[in-house]
Amino acid sequence: MTTTGLTVLKVFVGADGRGGNPLGVILDGAAVPGADRRQALAARLGFSETVFVDDAATGSIRIFTPGAELAFAGHPTVGTGWLLRRLGLGGDVLRPPAGDVVTWQDGGLGWIRADPAWIHPIDRVQYATPAEVEALVAPDGGEESRYCWAWVDEAAGVLRSRYFPTALGIREDEATGAAAVMMGGLLGRPLEIRQGVASQLLVRPGPAGTVEVGGRVEPVEEREVEG
Repeated sequence: MTTTGLTVLKVFVGADGRGGNPLGVILDGAAVPGADRRQALAARLGFSETVFVDDAATGSIRIFTPGAELAFAGHPTVGTGWLLRRLGLGGDVLRPPAGDVVTWQDGGLGWIRADPAWIHPIDRVQYATPAEVEALVAPDGGEESRYCWAWVDEAAGVLRSRYFPTALGIREDEATGAAAVMMGGLLGRPLEIRQGVASQLLVRPGPAGTVEVGGRVEPVEEREVEG
């Protein structure tokens, strides 16, 4: 069995330093060839997403949840762009299967620009109060992709959310950039999304119908894993 390097990040860390969605990044994607092997490794690692960087210079990446490959996802592209720039390997444009994702750094935050049409099907459920969202119990399984949200302060564009993507092998996602792109496209205005335990996602309209999503990224660890 071969080994390869794994970098673990937290993406969309809250202003108080809590929260953030763990992300696994395999910088040498060629060390784990084939979708089946990548899917198996992503399932074993257990992060909501694991990124395999096939070519840092061109930004070619593939994204896997524990249960499926995604054509696009938000926190993996925010985190991977941040990491490649930090290592001096590029990171200005990432190329997952969905299309070109522009990434950049601004005010200490990592940002991406994405097309809402790329987002995988997500069922939205709006609640009257944040307390109702807080009280929800994450399902143990099933084929759901349910994004639950409520306004905290509608005038200021602040909302509370939780996401239960059990169809992707994830009980509850701590911070979901793809859903933030979806909400930005739906509401068409700047937003602050408070998701999960304490994560923070910033959203604003981009050019030509795109949506920009940003957040704080922090390194966690580097280690070797069996590929």
